[in-house]
Amino acid sequence: SSLSDLALKKIGIYGGTFDPIHHGHLILAREAVETLGLDKLIFVPARVSPDKQRAPFASPETRLSMLQAAIAGESQFDANDCELRRAAPSYTIETIEQIRQREGDCELYCCVGEDNVPALPNWHRFDELKNMVRFVVLDRSGTESVHGYQVVQRKIDISATEIRKRVASRRSIRYLVPREVEEIIHRHNLYREALQ
Repeated sequence: SSLSDLALKKIGIYGGTFDPIHHGHLILAREAVETLGLDKLIFVPARVSPDKQRAPFASPETRLSMLQAAIAGESQFDANDCELRRAAPSYTIETIEQIRQREGDCELYCCVGEDNVPALPNWHRFDELKNMVRFVVLDRSGTESVHGYQVVQRKIDISATEIRKRVASRRSIRYLVPREVEEIIHRHNLYREALQ
């Protein structure tokens, strides 16, 4: 067997509410796969993020279906609904343990948004977690960061908040989200009231 057979599989885990998933998420995910040499990147939609005070606008099922539609046909992207099936709040370490069980021995990269970095040390069982994964910060702000984590950076000015506001004020979201995601948003009348 060649040396490459002995190399551990590299798997990235990208959690978020994805309410809705948009091209900013997808561009950074692709960038992470290329920068880190990942074999696979798994999107994990959160039921309710422990640090976000309000519930997501779209239901868990709808957010999952938007995510699946967005990554369909992309061989290196995968979606995992383990957090949607667990009772809230959802802790990253439980997700990591579940994925590790399913994937076997592998190198896990936990991709977090730049805005999550200050709260990381307060994450549930953080000391164990940081020994199980490598944290990678996905930064679309384009600003200089001051933390010790590896950064995957790409300046992208698209946010889920802006997309929800555009829908609520009846403006187009074309080019901000994949076409299939736009269709689901319209079909389910999502974000019509989401002016916050």
